Amino acid sequence: MEISPVKYRKIIHVDMDAFYASIEQRDNPELRGKPIAVGGSPQGRGGVVATASYEARKFGIRSAMASKRAQQLCPHVIFVRPRFDAYKEASEKIREIFHRYTDLIEPLSLDEAYLDVTEDKLNIGSALDIAKQIKAAIKEELNLTASAGVSINKFVAKIASDLNKPDGLAFIGPSSIEDFMEKLPVEKFFGVGRVTAEKMKQMNLHTGADLKKLTEGELTMYFGKVGRFYYRIVRGIDDRPVNPNRETKSLGAEDTFPHDLTTVEEMNAELDRIAEIVHNRLVKYNLKGRTITLKVKYSDFKQITRSLSLPEFVNDLQVIANTAKQLLSATDLKDVKVRLLGISLSNFPDELPELKGPSEQLRLF
Repeated sequence: MEISPVKYRKIIHVDMDAFYASIEQRDNPELRGKPIAVGGSPQGRGGVVATASYEARKFGIRSAMASKRAQQLCPHVIFVRPRFDAYKEASEKIREIFHRYTDLIEPLSLDEAYLDVTEDKLNIGSALDIAKQIKAAIKEELNLTASAGVSINKFVAKIASDLNKPDGLAFIGPSSIEDFMEKLPVEKFFGVGRVTAEKMKQMNLHTGADLKKLTEGELTMYFGKVGRFYYRIVRGIDDRPVNPNRETKSLGAEDTFPHDLTTVEEMNAELDRIAEIVHNRLVKYNLKGRTITLKVKYSDFKQITRSLSLPEFVNDLQVIANTAKQLLSATDLKDVKVRLLGISLSNFPDELPELKGPSEQLRLF
């Protein structure tokens, strides 16, 4: 009897390189080759780095770092005010490139997405060739670089995209996944933040091979529900489909004010208060998110949202508050009257505690 070969999915994870900073350097030749930080000025209160160029990263500057700390690490770093409209426009053009090959696209933020090219529109067949073509198109049409990871599931593809940044391309095939995962340091596992990685190392768990020695029950006992996820992915098992209609789960708070806010000082004070409520709720559910979203409703009922995705999961009060203020400062604050402000976190780790619904928001009146 003839045995049918195993049919694997073909998954690509595309991650833009220093997306915001790269756009600023592309559009302003004077910034090229220099350490720049997109974000709030260190002279302002609570400035945060949204993205640092690779030249700035050599000095230890990273996303979500306080701007004042970034300036201490690199006194000649250039701070650039975010232009979210420009970033969104570039993101939409990148999405158009993706759609040439597949409609199974799951965006994680403006600058990264999963693609399922098991059945691609152009009948290319090779996921690696498709990834090469996507990278080349992004470079040619937008003058930006992307890194891509190719594998048979989302988790491994995401890790692969980070291996050779910037402008990297890595393929991890089915026969090499388990060996690769065993050698991988725990801090490289997507979803393992610095605190969890430190806890693992204190338990003498330094690599995937060390995690693999623990039973599913032991991992769950030590790390909660996400332990089940660790048990599977260290064995290269990830059955999650690429979901183009993924419903965003978020946790947040918003407030409609009894009188319109007209000064930045008033708005920032309210954001501090709302951020504290969001932080407390995240702690309650033991959650961390990567994407922070600011919601603003004006007196004429016009509403805008601005989001920033960070490289790691956070629930730190100062990071949430400062990022919200930075997003606010990037809007036009001249002669505005604000009747509502809100902050939410989304883009959580893959394993979530049960929430009351797809989007659990606390509204304050």
